[in-house]
Amino acid sequence: MIIVTGALGFIGSCLVKKLNNEGYHDIMVVDDFYKDHKEINLSEKQIREWYHRNIFMNWFEGKAKFVDFVFHMGARTDTTEPSSTVFEELNLEYSKAIWNICAEKNVPLIYASSAATYGLGEQGFKDDHELVKKLKPLNAYGKSKNDFDSWVLSQKETPPFWAGLKFFNVYGPNEYHKGRMASVIFHTVNQIKATGEMKLFKSHKKNIIDGEQKRDFVYVKDVLDVCWFLFQNQKNSGLYNVGTGQARTFLDLTENTFKALGRKSNISFMDTPKDIRKNYQYFTEADMTKLRAAGYNNTFTSLEDGISDYVGSYLSGKRKYY
Repeated sequence: MIIVTGALGFIGSCLVKKLNNEGYHDIMVVDDFYKDHKEINLSEKQIREWYHRNIFMNWFEGKAKFVDFVFHMGARTDTTEPSSTVFEELNLEYSKAIWNICAEKNVPLIYASSAATYGLGEQGFKDDHELVKKLKPLNAYGKSKNDFDSWVLSQKETPPFWAGLKFFNVYGPNEYHKGRMASVIFHTVNQIKATGEMKLFKSHKKNIIDGEQKRDFVYVKDVLDVCWFLFQNQKNSGLYNVGTGQARTFLDLTENTFKALGRKSNISFMDTPKDIRKNYQYFTEADMTKLRAAGYNNTFTSLEDGISDYVGSYLSGKRKYY
């Protein structure tokens, strides 16, 4: 049996589909099924059992011998949430409990970390274990992820294989429920359809012009391929960046979204909201050396091709989910 936590969410639900596509149907999904109302994300997917996250841990403690692998994708991901309590509970303590059972019962584990751990990038974007304690995340979400990474690296008892995946700016189907936290591509399509234009954040740094802020945008289908590779090749435990290794500008993203919709670009700029301006990342770019050294040779989807598929196959059609 394979367990996927956060299975109603963006990456978790897509991962269930990927596992189904690869012939795996003995899957237990774990989430808060009474609250989020995202059931469509798991429609048409083959699943053995559903467990609410509040009762899953008791089951796992007693039945871990039936579990072959855990994908722990569940997390609170709102970077604007000011309270650290919810992150400590769901992202840190819950993750520790899963880790401890996996270590005790000898169950391999892949869990979701985040590029938010890198903060402003003062230490670069290299998934080096020696850098973890030096990182300075910009918000409570990033701190909770980095705290867990740091705790993991201090553990003497570990699962037989483990990988913490530092996801960069993931976009793609099944993110529609994320509201403000959905990708810029998702919001761009909606804004273009509603107003015919897209407003991007102005730059508030003198050396960066408006729209030239850069992020490492990675298509969710590439993220799934990385998860599948590590699941199939349980050799080198550790933290791994999951991006494309190439930063692209928000102007690139927006212009390609207009193109995918068959419309002429119409872009303007607005002030970055004050509640996120201080902690706004102007540049992220994953160092992919470690994953490549582990044997991952797949080519990452270009921003142009990823947007074309996302917009053409999902956002412009009737099927909004993967």
